[in-house]
Parts: sequence; structure tokens; C-alpha cells
Amino acid sequence: MLSQESSATLMSAVTAFIYKEARLQDEHAYEAWEALWTDDGVYWVPANGDDIDPEKEMSIIYDNRSRISLRIKQLLTGKRHTQTPQSRLRRLVSNIELTGEQNGDIGAAANSMIFESSLRDDTVWCARNEYRLRIVDGELKIAYKKVILVNNEKALYTLSFLI
Repeated sequence: MLSQESSATLMSAVTAFIYKEARLQDEHAYEAWEALWTDDGVYWVPANGDDIDPEKEMSIIYDNRSRISLRIKQLLTGKRHTQTPQSRLRRLVSNIELTGEQNGDIGAAANSMIFESSLRDDTVWCARNEYRLRIVDGELKIAYKKVILVNNEKALYTLSFLI
């Protein structure tokens, strides 16, 4: 069990990491965001509910590490016409909490509200993000991220940015 001091230190490090990830996403810093992932990372945005089986049911995003890399390469081509010009984004992240250890990974969760301004319209996206973070070479990395959009049971506009 963590001491109160080490728990506070871990909470501070996790909070700073989640804030950094949000900033990189908002700034379209795709390569820097990709560098936050472990080699076996999984990035999942479920559709039609919170706890579906992504192997059997449709997801908005269900990427392994190589698919994350491909997604970034596609975003960097400049040929994502829904992102010409790029959406202006700002995230508010709150309710960050440690959720326990899973197979040596650090469990964490946070709420987020993303304001997207694009040529199409202004859109607000709200989500609960669940993380499994891992210390690799002394730095936190994302081994797993699940983004549970509040409105994932409705038809959604194209998500052509990093949610």
C-alpha cells in the first residue's frame, strides 16, 4: 500500500501527465502525443454504450499501437479535409483520480469537456477517460486509454482530431 506521501506524489505526477496529454491534443502536436504511448498501447472510444465488447461490436475508435501510428501519419498528411483548417480545440479536464493498480499499471480516470470550433460549427464533446499508465524509462506512458463519450449512443460528427 502506498504511503500518504507517495500517493500524493503519484497523484501529482498523473495529474501533470493527463494535463500534458490534453495540451498536446489541443495543439495538434500529433507526434508528441504519439510518443506518450507504450509499444502495446490500446486507444478505445466505444460506440453504443460504455462497456461493449470491442472485439464483437462496433467502436468509434479501437486502435492498437500500429493503428495509433497510422492514425497520426494520416493526420500529418494534411489531407484530412474535415481538418482544413484545423479545428481549434480546448479541453477542460477535471475529477482526476487514481483507480488502483492493474498488472503493475497505474489506473487513473478523469472527466473531460472538449470545445471544438471548426468551419462546420462549434461542438462540445464530454467524456470520461479511463487510463492505464505505465512507467517506462522513468516516464509515464499510456498503455490503455478508453474515452467514454457521453453521447456515444447517437450519430456523431466526424471525429477527425484526437479525442
